[in-house]
Amino acid sequence: MTSMKVIGIDGGIRSGGLAVLELIEGAAPVLVDARDVPTTGVGAKERVDAIAVRNWVMAHQPQHAFIERAQAMPRQGASSGFKYGRAVGTLEAVIACCEIPMTIVEPAMWKRAYRLPGKDKEAARQIALQLFPTAHALLARKMDHGRAEGALIALYGGKHEHESTPSRSARGYAGGAQSTAET
Repeated sequence: MTSMKVIGIDGGIRSGGLAVLELIEGAAPVLVDARDVPTTGVGAKERVDAIAVRNWVMAHQPQHAFIERAQAMPRQGASSGFKYGRAVGTLEAVIACCEIPMTIVEPAMWKRAYRLPGKDKEAARQIALQLFPTAHALLARKMDHGRAEGALIALYGGKHEHESTPSRSARGYAGGAQSTAET
């Protein structure tokens, strides 16, 4: 029986989340851990705590990471858009520096797979609670939607990465995900 640990990342400062799953062949996936994206600083100086993310990632020793593709949001101001992009870039850089293969996952693809309506964050948390009932403590609060989305991204990515064909390229999209790992 083979198993693999994967990380799912829903980027962002205040609403982002990190989740690690263990995918075991022939068994239900296990949500091992989840946390909010750690930050340092306050106000305009608030940013992702890259060292805390690195320590968390290295403690779990994942074989792959799946990160939701960052995109500008309608009516998002330049300052908040920059802050969001910087946060996601920091998360991607941490994973790269840890030498963990990563795949960028399209938001529409993983959300469609779980039939999530639009921007309903609570729906993602409820689906994650159904898929990972033993991890209720990690997803107990309504504000844990970022953790839940991280778990769903990891599950979506893990299933699709495992099912993907050897033709997946590091330079192109396949199945809604773009891999940065050499295959």
